[in-house]
Amino acid sequence: MKKIASIDIGLKRIGVAISLGKDIVSPQNAILRKNRNQAAHDVDSFLKEWEIDTLIVGLPKGGSSEEEMKRRIEHFVSLLEFTGSVEYCDEYGSSSEAKEMMKGVTKQKRDGKVDSMAAKVILERWLSS
Repeated sequence: MKKIASIDIGLKRIGVAISLGKDIVSPQNAILRKNRNQAAHDVDSFLKEWEIDTLIVGLPKGGSSEEEMKRRIEHFVSLLEFTGSVEYCDEYGSSSEAKEMMKGVTKQKRDGKVDSMAAKVILERWLSS
């Protein structure tokens, strides 16, 4: 059984979710991003710890900053030492969807829960495609 993780890369936090079995996706604690090297190291540690085979990376499609964001995200992924397969999935609207899902559940905005819920949405989209 393949172990799959997804990341939603933001400037302050990186949302993380995993799927260890069929169609069950669970958000994990978000990774706080102080700088890109520290964040890449923390993502690598997470992927090793869970023995992840495939990494799904959210990529924004559409919008005025699509090219810039794509370049930044691909650069970040190039910093990872991860040797499994990397696939990209459209993340458009995943953060809004995550916020909607968490209405009334959480008061904290900066704890990364929404970021990891967005990663969960991305992974669920990828699994269902």
